[in-house]
Amino acid sequence: MAELSKRSTIYFEPDLHQALRLKAASTHRSVSDLVNEAVRQALREDREDLAAFEDRVAEPTMTYEEFLEDLKAHGKL
Repeated sequence: MAELSKRSTIYFEPDLHQALRLKAASTHRSVSDLVNEAVRQALREDREDLAAFEDRVAEPTMTYEEFLEDLKAHGKL
């Protein structure tokens, strides 16, 4: 059985709404399809960011000043 879509009311700024309508018309897609894709992509990026943070949680930390000194010491600044 296919999952039914859920309806939600979203208020767009007028210029953003116009841009979405134009993009939808030029790509032969619905505004809903475009918004769903954009939200899906944003959530995917958040998930990737959280995974990167988890992967690096054991890395040592350093202050900004230490970071600058390290860059200078390695000829990168």
